[in-house]
Amino acid sequence: MPDADSLRAAERRLQAAQLASDLDAIDMLVDDAALLTGPDGALATKADDLAVHRSGHQKVARSEELDLRVLVHGSSGVTWFHGVLEGSLGGEPFGARLRYTRAWAHDAAVGWRVLAAHAAIVGPVGEPGHEEDGAPR
Repeated sequence: MPDADSLRAAERRLQAAQLASDLDAIDMLVDDAALLTGPDGALATKADDLAVHRSGHQKVARSEELDLRVLVHGSSGVTWFHGVLEGSLGGEPFGARLRYTRAWAHDAAVGWRVLAAHAAIVGPVGEPGHEEDGAPR
């Protein structure tokens, strides 16, 4: 039965896979039909995301989790990751605090997979966060 601990573990596997540009792990953790909204509002598919990692256009050098909250309801779940990401995009350095909200579905055969994600820049590296009380952890 899917639970908060298994979803939290899946989210952390995804974070590690993105840091390492581990295409096999990203492929397993993201559903083929997933749509991802970037901080600029642009939509990307799973194939787009894999291509960015494969090409080296995006390189994540640091991913530090500041807060992770999870909610599981039946075979669905949501994660809210707040953290610091640093690296390069198209050869240009970047660094920011971001909030990722991901919708997950659990399948008994494959486990947790991302169906949708949204990323928002919430501040520069080093600026304190603004955590809301009462959200699921």
